[in-house]
Amino acid sequence: MTNKKLFNIGLAGTVITALCCFTPVLVILLGAVGLSALVGLLDYILLPGLAVFVAITGYALWKRRRQTPQ
Repeated sequence: MTNKKLFNIGLAGTVITALCCFTPVLVILLGAVGLSALVGLLDYILLPGLAVFVAITGYALWKRRRQTPQ
């Protein structure tokens, strides 16, 4: 996997997960579909997911900085 692709995946995942964490987008969507019982479990899924995507983005930035000649 190329560094640019890894960075794009990490950044997109971070933005999507942050949107679902900090706005009621996912709560409204689950309520509209009839799965509002799952709202209580969102913190157990979204916060670790956010941490993983931030780590992927950070790794891609670190790898890019290491490859750049100084």
